Amino acid sequence: MPTFTLYIIDDEPSIRRGITLGFQNDYTIFSFGTAKEAIDELKQNPPDLILLDIGLPDMNGIEALKRIRSTNSEVLVIILTAYEDAQTIISVMKLGVYDYVVKPLQIDSLSITIKNALDSIRMRKKIQELQYKYLNEHMPYSFIGQDSSIQHVMQAVKKVSKSTDTPVLILGESGTGKELIACAIHYQSMNFNKPFITVNCAAIPSELVESELFGYEKGAFTGATSTGKKGLIEQSDGGTLFLDEVADLKLDCQAKLLRFLENGEFYKVGSTEKRVINSRVISATNKDLDVLIEKGLFRQDLFFRLAVFCLKLPSLNRRPNDIIPLSEYFLTELSKKHHKLFKGISKDAQGFLKDYHWKGNIRELRNIIERAVIVSEGDLITLENLTIDHIYTPKIPCTKEPSTECFPPLPEQGIDLEALETHYLKEALQKSDGNMVEAAKLLNMSYYTFRYRIKKKGVDHRFGHCLEP
Repeated sequence: MPTFTLYIIDDEPSIRRGITLGFQNDYTIFSFGTAKEAIDELKQNPPDLILLDIGLPDMNGIEALKRIRSTNSEVLVIILTAYEDAQTIISVMKLGVYDYVVKPLQIDSLSITIKNALDSIRMRKKIQELQYKYLNEHMPYSFIGQDSSIQHVMQAVKKVSKSTDTPVLILGESGTGKELIACAIHYQSMNFNKPFITVNCAAIPSELVESELFGYEKGAFTGATSTGKKGLIEQSDGGTLFLDEVADLKLDCQAKLLRFLENGEFYKVGSTEKRVINSRVISATNKDLDVLIEKGLFRQDLFFRLAVFCLKLPSLNRRPNDIIPLSEYFLTELSKKHHKLFKGISKDAQGFLKDYHWKGNIRELRNIIERAVIVSEGDLITLENLTIDHIYTPKIPCTKEPSTECFPPLPEQGIDLEALETHYLKEALQKSDGNMVEAAKLLNMSYYTFRYRIKKKGVDHRFGHCLEP
């Protein structure tokens, strides 16, 4: 049963009839002799793909394409043209058409172009379904995660969201999505329509933290406005206050935050009037609070107040099954941002993403995908798009002139250079526990080059020994 719908817009009945006969068993097809007829139908029943003749009687193809785009910006368009005029082709490509086909049409060639376009649509729909699922569950942000480690976190999020005032402490490395989890808790709670106030404790100068959190009365200090200011805590009344990098709060401010957590009471700077509000506090940090408590840099009683319910987010390296789904999600999101269209990510590129050691976690993954989207000139993210120099540790040149201290002298009997290369390839793999990205860094070469060389030498990347021929 056909799952995709195609529009054919061409003023030649023979062209419309020929395409319909060629593809009617595979797709649901509607044909139109004018652009106006198609655009009117497009408003009610949008197709997946449009085959658009560039020379129509009621309006030219450029104008028709603009009208189609203004009606439906998502639909893919393939241009049909009798003349391969460079200027016209450049104009329509700038308007975001998927491809163009020159008449007279060859059914086999057209079939491949249509199939490639629909493959892109299929991937986009798959990602959109995944997006919708998570957007629906964790509004307004989506959170993709099929690995069991993050699924356990999301199950806990669902449970704690049923409460509207239980303090939550989120622990995890930088870039693991702590703010996304805080949003998921807030927007699944009964207070989803109340304020969600984010405070980056590390970004506020220490002398201003108290006034920013609690607010101040007019004239409380030099520079205080004549009307005073409502603090971030008061702004969160009825909703959620998210304290990011909470470990960076100074001890005196920690004491005042503790009072607020105990009974919802606080005082504005320069005021003796006690104020009471009701909001949930979610805090997050990438630091080891136990160590800070031992050093006297973080109050233990505050820790117990903040960590009534504690969530620890796994690093991306502990979520191997999520790397490709997240990459595909970011590819879809960033393709739209940069006005590009991709079919997907190549197998080699997927292998790189799975092998890479993600020190920056999800944030680093998103950055790498965005760089690949920007540099790619095709419709597939390849390994070459990912192997950008600044992803890797820079090469460190020898600090001395070449000498025996940097490079051993060549012995009289010579050396087996092939064996020497194999030796260092294996040693790098052994030192990096089989991680090819880290091994490549040790040898100051790109991942792509390293992978090519171990394949050429027959070295097994898992164990660092040569495979039997």
